[in-house]
Amino acid sequence: MNLRRAISLLLLCLAANTVHAQQLYRWVDENGEVHFGDSIPAEYSEIERQVVNEHGITVDVLHAKKTDEELAEEARLAEVMRDMELQRRADQALLATYLSVDEIIMHRDRRVELFQAQARVTELYLKNLQGRLDLLHKEASKYRPYNTDPDAPMIEPDLANDLAATRETIERHEENLRRFQQDEQSIVARFDGDIDRFRQLKGLN
Repeated sequence: MNLRRAISLLLLCLAANTVHAQQLYRWVDENGEVHFGDSIPAEYSEIERQVVNEHGITVDVLHAKKTDEELAEEARLAEVMRDMELQRRADQALLATYLSVDEIIMHRDRRVELFQAQARVTELYLKNLQGRLDLLHKEASKYRPYNTDPDAPMIEPDLANDLAATRETIERHEENLRRFQQDEQSIVARFDGDIDRFRQLKGLN
């Protein structure tokens, strides 16, 4: 009895494995004709196919290969969803950071004051550097190549190096000053955008 039961169970397992191994597919050709088979011809490998069981019931769907237009649209929608999620997070952070428009303005003004203070210090330093450069130019005018007199002596290396270093320092700090001014404009624009968005989210006029 036990032996017969074991043999029966073995046969059932073998039958189940055979059915599972022989996967069936269903597909429809370009003429609307329905086909069944345990493999799919190459010419139908990119259309939608259905996996069916021994009773013809669909158990899975193999979707058709997407066109370039469909892939592009999917990518566009994914980008839109990412942008929406980023905006949601930004809105959440904005509402969690500030309680009122006045708080945003106060924070903006503090940041602006920092950039303006840096700009004032840089402007003062540039003024001093320009004064030093003027003195160096006056001294260098006694020498060639700044003096056109053929009998004038050639400029001394230390003076030439001092001129070049001072010009380089002025250029570097002028670039810093432009950056401070650009950063100030950027921070004002960003905070103004935050103010507008905060008003929208709060329903303020």
